[in-house]
Amino acid sequence: MINFLKAILVVTIFSVSLNADSIDTKIIEFEKNRFSKNKRIEIQKVSISTKKDLPIKSWSGYIIDIEALMANRVVKAKDIVFSDGEIISSELFDLETGKSYKELMTPTLTSNYYDKTKFIAGNINAKDKLVIFSDPLCPFCIDFVPDVIKYVQKHEKNLALYYYHFPLTRIHPAAVPLSKLMILAKHKGIKDIEQKVYTMDWDKYFSSKETDVKKVLDGFNKEFKTSFSLKDLEDDKLEKELIYDINMGEEVMVDGTPTIFVNGEQDKTKLKYEQLGK
Repeated sequence: MINFLKAILVVTIFSVSLNADSIDTKIIEFEKNRFSKNKRIEIQKVSISTKKDLPIKSWSGYIIDIEALMANRVVKAKDIVFSDGEIISSELFDLETGKSYKELMTPTLTSNYYDKTKFIAGNINAKDKLVIFSDPLCPFCIDFVPDVIKYVQKHEKNLALYYYHFPLTRIHPAAVPLSKLMILAKHKGIKDIEQKVYTMDWDKYFSSKETDVKKVLDGFNKEFKTSFSLKDLEDDKLEKELIYDINMGEEVMVDGTPTIFVNGEQDKTKLKYEQLGK
């Protein structure tokens, strides 16, 4: 109940006149003015990355990209606002269900996400495309990802599956070196590395909270009969590729795993892929 009340209290509605020719321009200016009130932040750029019509008459949701200078460092962030042309709000709830309309505000993937280097199963030319962001030590991912891979393999002519590394570094620190090892193994030609990693019992070597990289490395080498070294893991190319994957996820507001996009749209039910490929 306390959390629910807090959620209500953070709802802020701003009455502004948005009847000019360009509501979008007014919203951008509003956001610039709002964030500029923080003297520690110097706004560099504000733009609308996504605009979606809501199932409420005249209302739309906006995902705002913000680039600012803070403590001499460039930072990027996203904000979500809603407007009907007369009012702008930072939150909207359905009165009957209590659900937040922010759940509808997820960016649509661009074609950049269908990168052939991220393709792991199916037919790369298939019309229906799935993109997964996942942490190899996330319990939910361990159950989910192999099922999706098997489904795509079963309907391989009609589906394409792409995988992005998204280790949850705070709660699963061991997922970072394990993800790097997956990238390295793939570069070395080990096939189906994602499927193999997700179906192995890593608990006999290390826990998801393990911070000793060597334990993760030794466990991986034993399972795959490889001889990767700590020096191999320190390769800048592995770090850059992992950061690239994480940034790609953050760009489309991935904040947990597993997250799956079906034909460019995030599927919070995680079940829609089962309707495709048959």
